[in-house]
Amino acid sequence: MILDGRDPASVSAAAQALRAGELVGLPTETVYGLGADAASDTAVAKIFTAKGRPSDHPLIVHVADATGVAHFAREVPAFAQKLMQAFWPGPLTLILPRRPEVGAAAAGGQGSIGLRCPAHPVAHALLLAARALGVHGVAAPSANQFGRVSPTTAAHVQGEFGDSLLILDGGPCEVGIESTIIDCTRGAPVLLRPGRVTREEIQSVSGQRLLDKDELAAPAPRASGTLEAHYAPRAKVRLMDGKALQAALEVLGKDFDGGKAMIAVYARSILRLPSSKLLYRRMPDDAGAAAQQLFAALRDFDAQGVNLIWVEAPPQTPDWEGVADRLMRAAAS
Repeated sequence: MILDGRDPASVSAAAQALRAGELVGLPTETVYGLGADAASDTAVAKIFTAKGRPSDHPLIVHVADATGVAHFAREVPAFAQKLMQAFWPGPLTLILPRRPEVGAAAAGGQGSIGLRCPAHPVAHALLLAARALGVHGVAAPSANQFGRVSPTTAAHVQGEFGDSLLILDGGPCEVGIESTIIDCTRGAPVLLRPGRVTREEIQSVSGQRLLDKDELAAPAPRASGTLEAHYAPRAKVRLMDGKALQAALEVLGKDFDGGKAMIAVYARSILRLPSSKLLYRRMPDDAGAAAQQLFAALRDFDAQGVNLIWVEAPPQTPDWEGVADRLMRAAAS
């Protein structure tokens, strides 16, 4: 059931559902989430079941504002506080030491927990309404089957979970890929997943060098969306540079008729297409626009029944790092 997220009555109904231990589909600026009361291990277990997600794979907990952090985190390092002040509400998740008495299921049993304050007005309204009912945070991974392409519209969510799920419609997601994740449990900021908030921005605000997770001897906390294979459509994704992609198209030749190998091409380069049987969609030249459209494009190719998706690899520049990460994981499946 899709409800208008701009309607206060719809937001109230969703908040009541969360309070009752039910699941709710909600929009954020990154992707749509499948939400449950983060403090209720029973409610959170429904997320894992619905998604087919391993229960030791942590979820991100969404809070209405920075004051909600104290309910779940036992400490917040000074550099993490700076990041909250600069980027919340927004597409940044911070991994913080968890208070042991709350959020164990959402944290996948770890002593740390991922927290984020989303910027989407519908998500913000829902979090405030839920907090007024005693729900201090909403655990909400992407609202799709585990490992598959994240949803960026309410219709995507309904296609995954059917009409029985209450879904707040907040329109297409503005960012389109999941949040940047920074581990704040080891004395310095550590990048676990790239996203809209860039390395340079993290370093500038925190005043510390941003480390990669393999730079420290101790293993990083498990975090959402960091498995090698993730974000995958049903079709097989292959990444190539522009020249290799053009060469592969020429190998197909003008006699290519699709057959059992329906191929889609997603690229920034202007390519010579040898056959009208190929599906072609142009990737935006701007990294932000490409991120916003990425998951919708992959879902659309799947809907058209393709077997293969040939994608031009993104530029190796900081602004494209989030898109590159999602495509690399999609291609690993």
